[in-house]
Formats: sequence, structure tokens, C-alpha cells
Amino acid sequence: IRDRVSTQSTGHKHLTNMSTTIQSQVEHLQAKYVGTGNADSTRHEWAVQQKRDAYASYIGHPALLEYFSVALNEPKERVRCQFLANMVQPCGPPPQSEATAIDED
Repeated sequence: IRDRVSTQSTGHKHLTNMSTTIQSQVEHLQAKYVGTGNADSTRHEWAVQQKRDAYASYIGHPALLEYFSVALNEPKERVRCQFLANMVQPCGPPPQSEATAIDED
């Protein structure tokens, strides 16, 4: 019985240790990569980061850029410029927060 009790208590410590390690890894990733978001990220912020990452990938991989240029029947440079322009506000303007809407009334 003592062996079981000691195993259970060390198992609990192990889980606590592991959750602390996972939490620190998540914080490290969020600090390193801006687009990973956090608990305070809004749906709009998350969508903007996803679209910008996608456009950056399309521009950064010549084969993808060529694929889009053939599909759109446009020169590669024009498609690249369109993607760069779309990165400014890929999901439109941010929605008004409740505080901003109240201040305008």
C-alpha cells in the first residue's frame, strides 16, 4: 500500500511539472511567433494573422506564385503585387469595439 501512495504522489508531481513545462513552451512560441495568438486575441486578429501568413507563403514560394499566376491568367509580378496589397488589411477593417461604439454615440 505504501508503494502505491508514494507512486501516486510522484505521479501528481510529474503531471504538475509537465503542465508547467508545456505552459512555458507555449509562452516561448507565442513570444517567438507573433501569429500564434494568445487568450486575449480576437477572432479578427487571428484571421488577419492567418491570411497574412498565407500570402507571405504564396509570395515566398515561387512555385505557388506561379500556380496562382497561371490560375488567374496574370503575370507573376502582378499577382505578387496584388498579394502584397492584400496583406495590408486582408480581412477588412477591424470591427469596432464596444468602448469605441459607445464613445461615438
